[in-house]
Amino acid sequence: NHREGLVLHTVGFRDAGRLRPVAHRLSFAEMVVPYRDATPDHYRRTAFDIGEWGLGFMTTSLELGCDCLGEITYLDAVVHDSRGEPRTIRNAICIHEEDHGILWKHVDEKTGPEVRRARRLVLSFHVTVANYEYLVYWRFYQDGNIECEVRATGIMVTSHFPDGRQPPYGTLVDQRTYAPFHQHFIVARLDMDVDGPNNTVVASQSEPATVGVDDPYGLGLILRETPLRTEAEGIQDYDWNVQRTWKVVNPSVRNGLGTPVAYKLVPGGAFPPLIDRASPAFQRAEVIGHTLWVTPQRDDERWPCGDFPVQSEHDTGLPMWTAQNRPIENTDVVLWYVFGIHHITRPEDWPVMPVDTVSFWLKPFGFFDRNPTLDVPPSPGHG
Repeated sequence: NHREGLVLHTVGFRDAGRLRPVAHRLSFAEMVVPYRDATPDHYRRTAFDIGEWGLGFMTTSLELGCDCLGEITYLDAVVHDSRGEPRTIRNAICIHEEDHGILWKHVDEKTGPEVRRARRLVLSFHVTVANYEYLVYWRFYQDGNIECEVRATGIMVTSHFPDGRQPPYGTLVDQRTYAPFHQHFIVARLDMDVDGPNNTVVASQSEPATVGVDDPYGLGLILRETPLRTEAEGIQDYDWNVQRTWKVVNPSVRNGLGTPVAYKLVPGGAFPPLIDRASPAFQRAEVIGHTLWVTPQRDDERWPCGDFPVQSEHDTGLPMWTAQNRPIENTDVVLWYVFGIHHITRPEDWPVMPVDTVSFWLKPFGFFDRNPTLDVPPSPGHG
C-alpha cells in the first residue's frame, strides 16, 4: 500500500499436509531518521519516511539482472498520484527462490556423508527515499525460519566544513565536506498468529546458574522465561548481557513433546536512541525509546507515531495506546519491533554508500516436534 509498501498477509507453514498459521500480517509501520547534528543545517532534520513520505509512493521498478537474479516472478503495484489518479509501479515486488548453501550435514564414520542443500523463498522491494535507498527482503526458509533483512545504500547528506577542523557531529568524507551522524529506526509491525490467534509473548533470557553442590564448577546455564501479561510489561529493551529474546507462545496448542508451540523473535540491529527524552525529535517518536512494544491487535492502531506525524509535536501512537495498560495475555497480539542502523558515517560511505545490512529473525521454537527438513531429498549427484 502507499504507506507501508510491501505487506505480507496470512503467513503459514504447510506441515504434513496441514497449513499452520504463523503470522496474520507483517509490515513496516514507521521509519524514523533523526540527524544527530546540532548545527543550523541539520537540527530540524528528523524524517518520518513512512508517516510523512510513504514507502509505497517511493517504491521503484526492479530490473532483471541488476536488482534480481534467477527465475523471477514480478508483481506490479498501483498507488495514486498527487491528483488521486492511479499510477502503476512496474515490477514493484520481486518473488524468487534461490539456493542458500548447506541446509544440514553429517558425516558418519560408517555410512559416510548425508548432505541437504537449502533453498529459500524471497519477497523483496526497493524504495528510494530522497537520497537513500532501502532494499527490503523477507526470506522464508525450509526449516520454518523467517528472516527480514534491510540494506541501506544511496548518497549521504553532507555539509560544508572549514579546512583544518574536525566536525563535532559527523565525519569528514571529502575536502571541506562532512556527513553528519544519524540513525535509522525501523518499526516492524508483527501481527502474529502462532497456530491460532490467542498468543502470549514470553521474555526469555539466559543466566548463569549459582555455583553449589550440584554445580561446583559454575557450568550451568539457566533459561529464565517471563510471560508478559500487560502492555506495561510488554515494553521491553534488548539486553546483550543476557541474550534476551521474545517468544510468541500459543498456550492452548502443544507439540508432540507436550510443550506449547512458539515462534521466537531473535533481535538484530537493536540499539538505544541515545537522545534526551525532552528533545522534540524524541517527543514526536517515543517508539524509538524501546526495542519492543506489545499491544492487543486493534484495526485502528496502525501507526506507532500517530496517524499524522507530519509537523507533530508529540507521539500520539504507541505511548497513548499502551498507557491504557490493557491485558496482552492469551489474546491476538501485535509486536512492534524497533531495529535499524546507528550510522556513524565513514569516508568509505562516500560518494555512494555500499550497502549497510541489518536483519532480525522469527524462528520456530517447539513449533515442530523435530527438524522439519528431514523430508528434503538429496541433491542430484549426491552419494
